[in-house]
Amino acid sequence: QVQLVESGGDLVQAGGSLRLSCVASGSIVTINTMGWYRQAPGKQRELVAAITSGTSPNYADSVKERFTISRDNAKNRVYLQMNSLKPEDTAVYYCNARLRTPWVTFLNDYWGQGTQVTVSS
Repeated sequence: QVQLVESGGDLVQAGGSLRLSCVASGSIVTINTMGWYRQAPGKQRELVAAITSGTSPNYADSVKERFTISRDNAKNRVYLQMNSLKPEDTAVYYCNARLRTPWVTFLNDYWGQGTQVTVSS
């Protein structure tokens, strides 16, 4: 059993900052990639940022220079520092982890329940 729990979503004014946090727990052998996705009302879920061990982070063009993803491998945590927030950043933000559990040889995707970020103009 694997759980991903996000925190840090809030209501903030345009230009403000928020820091999202996500922790993965349970029967985890190794985590390959951790990332953040978001889904706004009426839109598809989209990648915001992802980080794979040993590689540079990957960002959506819309958040480059404003958002920073970081990861604490020892604690199975991933963070998303969001600066200069815009109303169009309003969405439910989901944590994702691509990981391996015991007794399997492949990676599976796991998702958190989501945290709401609302940016007012």
